[in-house]
Amino acid sequence: MEDTKKTALFESTPIPKAVANLAIPTVLSSLVMVIYNLADTYFVGMINDPIQNAAVTLAAPVLLAFNAVNNLFGVGSSSMMSRALGTKDYDTVARSSAFGFYCALICGVIFSMLCTIGKAPLLNLLGADAGTVAATSAYMKWTVNLGAAPAILNVVMAYLVRAEGSALHASIGTMSGCLLNMVLDPLFILPWGLNLGAEGAGLATFLSNCVACLYFLVLLYVKRGKTYVCIDPRKFGLRKDIVRGVCTVGIPASIQNLLNVTGMTILNNFTSGFGADAVAAMGISQKINMVPMNITMGVSQGIMPLVSYNYASGNYKRMKETIWFAAKAMLSFITVVAVGYYLGAGSLIGLFMKNETIIAYGTRFLRGFCLGLPFLCMDFLAVGVFQAVGMGKEALLFAIMRKVVLEIPALYILNALFPLYGLAYAQFVAEVVLAVTAVLVLARLFRKLEKR
Repeated sequence: MEDTKKTALFESTPIPKAVANLAIPTVLSSLVMVIYNLADTYFVGMINDPIQNAAVTLAAPVLLAFNAVNNLFGVGSSSMMSRALGTKDYDTVARSSAFGFYCALICGVIFSMLCTIGKAPLLNLLGADAGTVAATSAYMKWTVNLGAAPAILNVVMAYLVRAEGSALHASIGTMSGCLLNMVLDPLFILPWGLNLGAEGAGLATFLSNCVACLYFLVLLYVKRGKTYVCIDPRKFGLRKDIVRGVCTVGIPASIQNLLNVTGMTILNNFTSGFGADAVAAMGISQKINMVPMNITMGVSQGIMPLVSYNYASGNYKRMKETIWFAAKAMLSFITVVAVGYYLGAGSLIGLFMKNETIIAYGTRFLRGFCLGLPFLCMDFLAVGVFQAVGMGKEALLFAIMRKVVLEIPALYILNALFPLYGLAYAQFVAEVVLAVTAVLVLARLFRKLEKR
């Protein structure tokens, strides 16, 4: 089976148009996901109870841990699918997608079971204290104990659909859940609705993820015979080349997210020592900073199928032009955003909570975070390229450098030198070093490809 329209997108469509077709829906999807995360923070903040807001922040590392599974089977399987498409190996495409789908489903169920059984020590690890433990537990009941499987599965299915060039359908599926979440949030959270606070935000998230999963399942049923994505259980197996191909890319991406969880947990534990106001401010500033972060991540993920396909088919010139076009576009945009964030930090924090202490904390946190954005842009792009071409070792090296070598030690050192406020600058320190390394490694990759 060969779809000539999708082949043309990968092989002959002008680079700016091809990047736009793949990246814009992915970016919009990422933006909607950030906005719905901000919606949780915004509507919980309307209660004006720092404990409820802190609960959402403290649970964030567990939700981020979902990305370890998402990246293992989403990034890994989609990279394998796109490379197989480039070599016209359609059986491997089908088996790779089935492998990613069923492994994600199994891992989601296991994740829920483990978090439910180990709830008490998990809450303690996250930094929940006597004041925040009840609200954090209530939020996690819906988002984690019951909601891990649909949350993971809908993201993995978006990756699989995007791998064949259907970025628009992938984004519609993701956005359908996010938009529903924003509609349900005020109804479930606020006093005029069900008045459930943080628990209401969790319930809205759970229902929204279920709807997103349903969209993808209906889409695959309607497009059966016209799509490369396959969830037929007969295609699911542990074929050695597929397992190796998925894991070579997926495991480093998964480890990267587990290290992100570790870093966020350490950050939240340091912050929780300064009280619920500081935790709430840190959570708000992190989520505001996620908007440009997710845009850059959306571009890097959006171009992955294009990079993978042209790498596998040997069209290195088109692959290189794609990467440089994306880099110029991303850097120009993100630099403007970083300047705007730095100048308007106080006003942005004030949109979420009318609390002078939280605004003061959050202003300084956000200014520290936004300094690293232009450098983080190059890091994300480089890792996306590594994942696209199967360079798992380089992706893993960057993950270890970012957290273990640079950011986590910087958290300890900066918090000791500048208590609390130094925490927001750890990411900046790490990303400067990684951005320089990213440029050097990409340049070496291009030189190697030119010799082939």
